[in-house]
Amino acid sequence: MSQAEAAVPPHSAWRYSSPGAEIRPSLPEVHASVPVPQGGLWLRRLLAFAGPGYMVSVGYMDPGNWATDLAGGSQFGYTLLSVIMLSNLMAILLQSLAARLGIVTGRDLAQACRDHYPRPVNLMLWVACEAAIIACDLAEVIGTAIALNLLFGIPLIGGALITALDAFLVLLLMQRGFRYLEAFVVALLTVIAGCFLVQIIAAAPPVAAVLHGFVPTTQVVTNPGMLYVAIGILGATVMPHNLYLHSSIVQTRAYPRTDEGRRDAITWATIDSTIALMLALFVNAAILILAASVFHGSGHTEVAEIGEAFELLSPLLGLGIASTLFAVALLASGLNSTVTATLAGQIVMEGFLRLRLPHWARRLMTRGLAIIPVVVVTALYGESGTAQLLVFSQVVLSMQLPFAVIPLVRFVTDRGKMGRFAVPGWVAGLSWIVAGLIVVLNLKLLYDTILG
Repeated sequence: MSQAEAAVPPHSAWRYSSPGAEIRPSLPEVHASVPVPQGGLWLRRLLAFAGPGYMVSVGYMDPGNWATDLAGGSQFGYTLLSVIMLSNLMAILLQSLAARLGIVTGRDLAQACRDHYPRPVNLMLWVACEAAIIACDLAEVIGTAIALNLLFGIPLIGGALITALDAFLVLLLMQRGFRYLEAFVVALLTVIAGCFLVQIIAAAPPVAAVLHGFVPTTQVVTNPGMLYVAIGILGATVMPHNLYLHSSIVQTRAYPRTDEGRRDAITWATIDSTIALMLALFVNAAILILAASVFHGSGHTEVAEIGEAFELLSPLLGLGIASTLFAVALLASGLNSTVTATLAGQIVMEGFLRLRLPHWARRLMTRGLAIIPVVVVTALYGESGTAQLLVFSQVVLSMQLPFAVIPLVRFVTDRGKMGRFAVPGWVAGLSWIVAGLIVVLNLKLLYDTILG
């Protein structure tokens, strides 16, 4: 065995995998389909690996984040910017671990769980993950339906039904190639960032106050109301399905499956996801800064619903197009999130169950399960009901998060599974601290939501 091959532990290191069994590639239709230049300018190599990080960043600025960012900014001004920054740093660490797992082992997180845990545990993890994906899809349906209502006056029920059509958009892009899918995602991310850039320039928030907001303060912990919103921001930011997604799509790159090739791939994949998640930081911070500058600054401290923010934005900002830009960004966010939810659903089902469904069937099944509660709640309770449903979807995501974070950290810190690619001791310690903090904060959010 060569030194390169020895870096990756043998298949038997995964307890419940069959000895000598062949590992089916994750997303086999696009596995190693994106060429990577060997040598040449570093920029060419960076561009070759750029893409998966931006697809992952979508989950960190999806419609589920908007309500918490709006509430944080309108109630407490710029103070909770430090919480957004902390959430983003956690996300950067966890996504780098997910990329490392996929590159080193050739498994996505779902496949790794299947090969390590006994069947009953895997079934529990699969059910929890499917619930999280449906909850995430629920937020996307609500966000897209609200955006269509705000922009075109389409009733929420009609907008929710229209979202079923995006299943065919994803299928079309996948058939053209994975790079087309990534280009679609990056284009919509550019639209979102551009919309908020214009609004931030128009709002002209005080730079000193914004910078001061990024400095952590004990007030976040001592003020119960601020702590609750802060936990909500953390719970809505780190998305469990993104860990499954990232560990899979990094394998679409045709890097050499050798010691040197894997080490190089880890470096570039980490750079890609870090840059992309900094864009997510900008968008989330922009939503909070906009709410703080426009709503908190004018005394509108109770703005938490997307529709209410849309109605107030243009009059208070004095920019007629501001509300339209806000709704366009929301629509782009909802459309973008459907792409990642589709892929995450496929990865989870194939990884845990080794069950393959046609892409259109998988997508329509997930989207159908998300549309039904939106239609029912909207018919019974109207727009206020969908706002509550949006919050509920974030609670479901919070419940599932420990089941994704803990196995991920467990695997990447295990030298028996990762060989010399296991994370260093200080990174392992930091990862366990982050995992513990996320679990505690999400349990607190769940407790307060149910009993509070």
